[in-house]
Amino acid sequence: MPVPIPSFKEADLPARKKSLVKMMGPGIVMAGLAIGSGELIMWPWITSIVGAQLLWAAAIGIFLQLWINIEIGRWSIVTGESPFTGMVRVIKTIVYVWVFMIVVGKFLPGWARETGIALRDLIFGPGHSSPPWAWTALVFAAVAAILFGPKVIYKAVERSIMFLIVVIVVGLIYVVWEIGSMDLFMAMWDGVTNIFDFPDFPVPVFADDGSIRDELSFSRFFGAVVFAGAGGLGNLYYAYYLREKGIGMGARMPTLMSAAHKHETKEMDTGFLYPETEENQKRFRDWFRYVVTDQVLFFWLLGSVTMFLFIFGALAVLHPIGLVPDRGSLVWDLASILEESMGTSGRYIFLVVGMAALFSTQLGGVDGGSRIFSDLLHTNFKFGKWFKLEQWYLILVSTTMIIGTFSVWFFEQYDIAGLDFLFISALIGGFAMAVYVPLLLYMNLTYLPKSARPGWINIFFMVIASAMYIGFAGYTIYTKVVDVFFNSA
Repeated sequence: MPVPIPSFKEADLPARKKSLVKMMGPGIVMAGLAIGSGELIMWPWITSIVGAQLLWAAAIGIFLQLWINIEIGRWSIVTGESPFTGMVRVIKTIVYVWVFMIVVGKFLPGWARETGIALRDLIFGPGHSSPPWAWTALVFAAVAAILFGPKVIYKAVERSIMFLIVVIVVGLIYVVWEIGSMDLFMAMWDGVTNIFDFPDFPVPVFADDGSIRDELSFSRFFGAVVFAGAGGLGNLYYAYYLREKGIGMGARMPTLMSAAHKHETKEMDTGFLYPETEENQKRFRDWFRYVVTDQVLFFWLLGSVTMFLFIFGALAVLHPIGLVPDRGSLVWDLASILEESMGTSGRYIFLVVGMAALFSTQLGGVDGGSRIFSDLLHTNFKFGKWFKLEQWYLILVSTTMIIGTFSVWFFEQYDIAGLDFLFISALIGGFAMAVYVPLLLYMNLTYLPKSARPGWINIFFMVIASAMYIGFAGYTIYTKVVDVFFNSA
């Protein structure tokens, strides 16, 4: 059974002493986490099938995640602790749900596989005989070098993702410059504004011989909405990055250091609440403005721009000729977006942009997922105290890489490709959000000081988000049950 969570300690909220510019980082890391999932692969893939028809869902998905991240930031700056710890305060046994989801997620390394395949195609071209698992292992080795090289892990993640985002944004601007037109922008605008315009699911994808080689199902559409942004448990990484940056009460929490370096170890699993003084209320408002600014500028605006630029490329080049990227060669097929205007060199430029996008997500995913799992084990179980938090992090990062490489090798035997990994991850993430989004709202309304609780606008959008994820999850279960029933009848 999980161990009891200690009560909050009381402490004043630290004052903000740095400018917003010097505190940049957490929102950019979250944008980097988001770019390589729905932005690069899922929404361009969907757009290649149905055109601009479903872009309204992408816009709604990332907009609602903005409000979710703001509420995650609210919890973090007031308490300094993980939202998972807060959820265990509400429902003790829910820790098993998160442990199960994280373990399953470790067998779905879609981003590492696709990064490796893109690198292989960049060097040797498509169809090379070298196995995907070997290239996946190479990507994981690069992740390990970043995570375990510097003494402070977060700084390495932040700087690496900032560099990758520069590559992605510059590359995407170049793409639009090469293939852009006002007619395409107007088509995208129509797709964003025609809300609730659905195709008839499932939408078949035909092969050259007329057979159905794939399909856009409702569950895949749901997964793409989930990954229009960070998606799934990825949104909750934000709390850890705020803490690492010393934002709000996170300044009182220790930094996660690399176990590969000698240093003084400090640990603290649970957080604080501030007394309702005028000064603490003022400091909260100051920190909260930072969170809102950070998320609006970097997660929502930057994330939306990159997502719609990738979609723009698919709408301009892939959809008109009916080219739907194959689930086994996603980035190579997407790279034909630039080949039309620039020839072979354009395809390789896009491959570099795609690799940067995928690698930024994989780096953030390994780091954030290992932080979450380390926190869950160390905080909630007796055996979790057998190792220090940083030691758990080292164990879990290493385990993620081994399991991920093995998983790619194993599922290749059953023709499970990168797109399958990503959509399964997204579907699981959607079920996770159906659970934690309403729980997060409840936590912020009941545990936080009155001056820090969400107002009616935030409550409204969190209720809308909760209803959407619960509704989509419920409908997905319903359709699967109906399919099973009729197939067995």
